[in-house]
Amino acid sequence: MDSKKIPQTVPRQSWTFSNEVNAEIRRAAATGIYDIRGGGAKRRVPHFEDLLFLGASISRYPLEGYREKCATDVVLGARFAKKPIHLKIPVTIAGMSFGALSAPAKEALGRGATLAGTSTTTGDGGMTEEERGHSETLVYQYLPSRYGMNPDDLRRADAIEIVVGQGAKPGGGGMLLGQKITDRVAEMRNLPVGIDQRSACRHPDWTGPDDLEIKILELREITGWEKPIYVKIGGARPYYDTALAVKAGADVVVLDGMQGGTAATQDVFIEHVGQPTLACIRPAVKALQDLGMHRTVQLIVSGGIRTGADVAKALALGADAVAIGTAALVALGDNDPHWEDEYRKLGTTTGAYDDWHEGRDPAGITTQDPELMKRLDPIEGGRRLRNYLAVLTLECQTIARACGKSHVHNLEPEDLCALTIEAAAMAGVPLAGTDWIPGKTGF
Repeated sequence: MDSKKIPQTVPRQSWTFSNEVNAEIRRAAATGIYDIRGGGAKRRVPHFEDLLFLGASISRYPLEGYREKCATDVVLGARFAKKPIHLKIPVTIAGMSFGALSAPAKEALGRGATLAGTSTTTGDGGMTEEERGHSETLVYQYLPSRYGMNPDDLRRADAIEIVVGQGAKPGGGGMLLGQKITDRVAEMRNLPVGIDQRSACRHPDWTGPDDLEIKILELREITGWEKPIYVKIGGARPYYDTALAVKAGADVVVLDGMQGGTAATQDVFIEHVGQPTLACIRPAVKALQDLGMHRTVQLIVSGGIRTGADVAKALALGADAVAIGTAALVALGDNDPHWEDEYRKLGTTTGAYDDWHEGRDPAGITTQDPELMKRLDPIEGGRRLRNYLAVLTLECQTIARACGKSHVHNLEPEDLCALTIEAAAMAGVPLAGTDWIPGKTGF
């Protein structure tokens, strides 16, 4: 047969050994070290877009947009704290450290949160004056590392968040490499300049829930029982971790799913440890309900919140508020196409840049380089963040009104259905077009 007439086959790439997997094998073979990066999980997992709202029509009565009130305020920490936090919107800014972020970025987060009527959070490494000075409501993160921790700053904060776990690395500690340990960062963390720093994976003075209860009481005494005490857990065992946090005396539980970001940790943690945010919410809510504490102890959900629809869905599943991290950085200008040429020089592209630990962020957000930091105007960044938070809130209100709700907290699981069996099972809502909730009801 004429070879020219033989049909040509199309080369097939292995799904198991894809180009990305093979590139990582080659990188590991060349360097002998594991991959470190920032950002959150990049794999596709069931998420909020797999849920849909059932808008009102005849069986439920919708509210007229912009004429009938739909409230968005939330109170956090009224269980034991003398001074609970009152926020205008149910969207908060998650903890991101000075060190991982630049000082202008921390200032911009404080400015934007204040303009929007919500709170921001310090992150590892202590409290900066830029952040405290521009944050009307500031939550102080109390982490295993204890970097920058001092009783005076605990008292200056409006709430304290004890970090037990994080969605991107439940069971593991974070990293801040030496190129970002400047004189100021080193002084705040009591570290040598230019030396890699690894945060501990667990608090040094407790080994279980009883010790957590002791720590919460200690912090309440230091702050005169004024400040709400949050406990942040990674999305690994949400039912039991939520229950134990409540029994230890937490005012608020912060639940961070695997789509939650980080400045730097092992890629293997980010992609292979923990559960999707969607899978974590209902077990946490059930723990609160079983203890008779739902809405008494507030639940803040974080990890992959991007739109007002995401906010509304988290609230409908039982959360009291959400927290955003990566989305807030994008709002400030992170991974902006404006810097595409510089991202390419770093061997990446807009939307894929995740080497935050290297301190070369062209947007001036995840860096300590003085010249790069000048690129971020904290006043303009604050305005952009305020605008983004306003859009999230308006979108959430629009959906709530469409479901006939006069407050976003009146959204409920009955307002939702799922597009996939996986999402239906995780969220505990019916598969669209059926009354079937996988694992709960029969066909």
